[in-house]
Amino acid sequence: MDDRDYLIILFDYYGSLLTDKQRTYFNYYYFDNLSLGEISENLNISRSAVYNCIVKLSSKLMYYEDVLGMYKKDVKLRSIVNKLNSKDQIAFKDIVI
Repeated sequence: MDDRDYLIILFDYYGSLLTDKQRTYFNYYYFDNLSLGEISENLNISRSAVYNCIVKLSSKLMYYEDVLGMYKKDVKLRSIVNKLNSKDQIAFKDIVI
């Protein structure tokens, strides 16, 4: 998985922890696929300001994952469930918790 995909996954987990401004930059850059120049024109700021914000929010998302580890835990949990399903043919839909 490349960095872009990883950051988009982390955004799904931790995007609500970012500011509105950071979420806007992230959406423009990663989801709308706008260049730094296009974002800077849309928001009336410099390209370097956009770049700095993208770098900071990317670092922040990775920091959240390092501290909270929600994505890593989700991957591990899915792996365990898949092993249980394939090993014992357990139908988890029939289990009531």
